[in-house]
Amino acid sequence: MFDLFRSREKSVRIMLGAILLLVSAGMLLYLVPSYNTGASSDSQVVAEVAGEPITVPDVQKVIEVAMRGQQIPAEILPNYVPQVVNDLVTERALAYQAAKLGFVVTDDQLRAGIEQMIPNLFPDGKFVGRDVYAAMLAQQGMTIPEFEDNMRRQLLITRLRDVELEGSIVTPLEIEQAYRKKNEKIQIAYVKISADKYKAEAQPSTADMQDYYKVNSSRFTIPAKMNLTILVADQAKMMASLNPTDADLHRMYNQNMDQYRVPETVKVRHILLKTQGKPASEDGKIRAQAEAILKQVKAGANFTDLVKKYSEDTASVPNGGVYEVQHNGQMVPEFENAAFALKPGESTLIKTTYGYHILQVMQHDPARLKPFDEVKPELITAWKTRRAADLMNQVSDKAQSMLQKDPTHPEKVAAALDMEVIHADGVEPGKTIPEIGDSPDFQQAIAGLKQGEVSQPVALANSKIVLAVVTGLQPARPATFEEVQNQIKDSLTQSRSLAAVQKHAQELLDKTKAMNGDLEKAAKSMGLEVKTSNEFSRADTVDGLGPASYVQDGFGQPNGTLIGPIPTPDATIIAKVVAHVDPDMSKLPAQRDTIRDEIKSQKARDRNMLFEAGVRDQMIKQGKIKIYQKVIDRLITNYRTNS
Repeated sequence: MFDLFRSREKSVRIMLGAILLLVSAGMLLYLVPSYNTGASSDSQVVAEVAGEPITVPDVQKVIEVAMRGQQIPAEILPNYVPQVVNDLVTERALAYQAAKLGFVVTDDQLRAGIEQMIPNLFPDGKFVGRDVYAAMLAQQGMTIPEFEDNMRRQLLITRLRDVELEGSIVTPLEIEQAYRKKNEKIQIAYVKISADKYKAEAQPSTADMQDYYKVNSSRFTIPAKMNLTILVADQAKMMASLNPTDADLHRMYNQNMDQYRVPETVKVRHILLKTQGKPASEDGKIRAQAEAILKQVKAGANFTDLVKKYSEDTASVPNGGVYEVQHNGQMVPEFENAAFALKPGESTLIKTTYGYHILQVMQHDPARLKPFDEVKPELITAWKTRRAADLMNQVSDKAQSMLQKDPTHPEKVAAALDMEVIHADGVEPGKTIPEIGDSPDFQQAIAGLKQGEVSQPVALANSKIVLAVVTGLQPARPATFEEVQNQIKDSLTQSRSLAAVQKHAQELLDKTKAMNGDLEKAAKSMGLEVKTSNEFSRADTVDGLGPASYVQDGFGQPNGTLIGPIPTPDATIIAKVVAHVDPDMSKLPAQRDTIRDEIKSQKARDRNMLFEAGVRDQMIKQGKIKIYQKVIDRLITNYRTNS
């Protein structure tokens, strides 16, 4: 359902969830050195900053919000804990320094900050009330003082950062230099030397390969291989053989009756004329327009056409302004109440915090319980799925037990339990078996098995369970020359090709220098081709060459300068600067403010990093930052155990 029309409380909850992550996690990722690693007097305190404790619950709240927003996978939570602690420590250190420098956040500034970040707390500029505010925070596990302390801290840090930005001075010369660097262009002549050209001279002889094998024979082994007989239990096949009785289905229906209840539902369509974000002086005009549209609706005008022409609810316009409304708080109360008060075909005009709505009820369905016959098909599927899952576990456990008693006749076990049989010979560790697919769990289950041993049952992604018995085992052994000859050939060819390219690139460079910089003449003598590029800037891509970063040294060198050898993924380059193209200085005024702000921001970031590092280091030396590493380690262990 379109978020715009959800209840105010739900909207605030969503926005608070987002802000909690911002105000709790902080903005920095600097590592705070471990200081005072002994246990705190309070086992819940992970760190102290100027006497202010940071507790385990503080860290957990940040992680919970990140998890709720699906920003942090559960498996990396143990690695995330130290980062959260560092963020919280640095945040409080900066806020402490800001307060020490005399910065304060007034109540009016706090209110303005909250209103800017969470405008839905202030519909039409009016505060929703302390009770609603407190209730929303309570649902996020915070009190009003906790939330506002966090907000004040963030506002203090922002003030501190603003001072850093304002204190950054950018001179006209810096702006001009940055503009020139960004917009100047060069043109180059270049030669690409690829391995293909010297492939013939890179080919090793049989004697070369044999000599290499003799010296490096210990590096070449044939890994252990195993022959497997794999038994497969297929849930889809098992489901097809199952047939529930009506008694089974009625029992399931009666046990899950609430699942088949359909709530009272009203199907409505509407047209929205927004007032939110518009001056209050326009309210009368918007209402008059809404009343005029309502008259057209009641006169029989095509509602869908009116939606396309007037409605400002972009989410519902494509489907004619239609919503299905239930008593579940998904819509704002005014919208929900009006929808249930009207009869099918009736229309009305209402106002919500978002504007004026022209509503028309299309259909009203009372709450009901779906009868057994209506849901019987899905009951059959659910019964079969549940029954098959139980049987799958029973079959796989029984197959494992039978194979452990007699691993020499897996086909008999499969036949007795109606399982599929797969033969996989010469299976190498870590290699995918086509019939099984990519399954790390299966690879782990068969790893290290000896002949005659049986794996644990493993569930595959395609609703199958497999287990394997080792019917043959070939231990790892040294590889013969014939077995690895092609591998040696490829390795030697690659290394020799690279050496050949490097040798000939250097030869080209030396010849060009000897010929007074005549790259074309030197290249021609070696059977190589010279190409001339287009004009390009530092941020461009050079046709036939790639990113301009390969030849970035050319921007600071005079015409005629040779550059290289330059390795690229497919070749080695020798280049010569042919021309410099000065930037169009007439366009500088139009870009001056943007460039100044970019330089200013970068300077502020650089200064800020130094300032923050200095604050942190000084507070550590003064003993005002204390980290209780043992508490952090216990918290990491808890997350590692539960992930």
